[in-house]
Amino acid sequence: MTTRSVRQESPGELTPAPGSPRRTLVSGGAGFIGSHLVERLLARGDSVTVVDNLSTGSRVNLPATAPGLRFIEADLREALAVLGKGEVFDEIYHLAAAVGVKLVVEDPARAIEVNVEQTAAMLRFAQHRSPTGGGVPTLIASSSEVYGKSSKDPFCEDDDAVYGPTTVPRWSYACSKAIDEYLALAYHKDRGVPTVVCRFFNTIGPRQVGDYGMVVPRFVEAALAGRDLVVHGDGAQSRCFCDVRDVADVLPRLLEDERCRGRVFNVGSDRPISVLALAELVVGVLGSSSRARFVPYSEAFGAGFEDLRQRRPDLSRVRAAVGFEPKIGLEKTVRDVAAAIRSSDREGARS
Repeated sequence: MTTRSVRQESPGELTPAPGSPRRTLVSGGAGFIGSHLVERLLARGDSVTVVDNLSTGSRVNLPATAPGLRFIEADLREALAVLGKGEVFDEIYHLAAAVGVKLVVEDPARAIEVNVEQTAAMLRFAQHRSPTGGGVPTLIASSSEVYGKSSKDPFCEDDDAVYGPTTVPRWSYACSKAIDEYLALAYHKDRGVPTVVCRFFNTIGPRQVGDYGMVVPRFVEAALAGRDLVVHGDGAQSRCFCDVRDVADVLPRLLEDERCRGRVFNVGSDRPISVLALAELVVGVLGSSSRARFVPYSEAFGAGFEDLRQRRPDLSRVRAAVGFEPKIGLEKTVRDVAAAIRSSDREGARS
């Protein structure tokens, strides 16, 4: 794993005084989901420390300046090592991870190391960094990939996982995230760290990029440019897409509720759409002349790549726990993603 120097944009150790704002640590906070979460935490008045090495995130995803925001550019383990021993936190959100099927297939060793080693480091840190001397309530971001290639529909949190052989790198990401969950639940049960595990299903919205295989920004970028929308396989595979702003809103609610600790929750939408229908929706919403072009999985990801025909979550548990219900429709999300891409292109043209 690459070692980076630790760069902080504000002073190092910040020990809260009585009555001070809630101290929150967010790893991966300059990333897609993380930056939207940081916005919510700042809006409720938290003092937020963000740790991100910017390998897939971007500093521009966060406010240039904001009261209560501290940004540390570093690999997570290096950042945790330099945080002062007297510095404590009221909540931790661990979102730093290797993301995207493309990235995982191209460098599975890095994905495994990042996901498992950083989660273990964060949980060790959380064990003794509460103001009360115990474990810090910690949310661990997991993934629907944990279900593997099970054919069950919908996926429920207590379902068995079904993976392919270790000779197929496609499944290494799923296994690494499953280890993260085992670690989180063990630290909750045996070491006094109140943990909540969130299995994210397909999350989309502004600030997501298509560089790592994410389908919606890829489709939107192609439609805006008048290029073909590349559909892998036959396009009949279905997914459920949830706006990142709905996801970011529910995470603090899950971590705050003591009844949710030591549990696993699916987080996403349960309204499926085929990938081909998604491509057609993007073209229609944006008024594009683009067409879908089908590319075999073997050409896109290499021989032997397997994909699920459907991936739909059972949301009964998260609905019962905190009343979660996605509110932002797919068409609005597509428009907002397009607006963000256009804005980024204009900024790039001016620089």
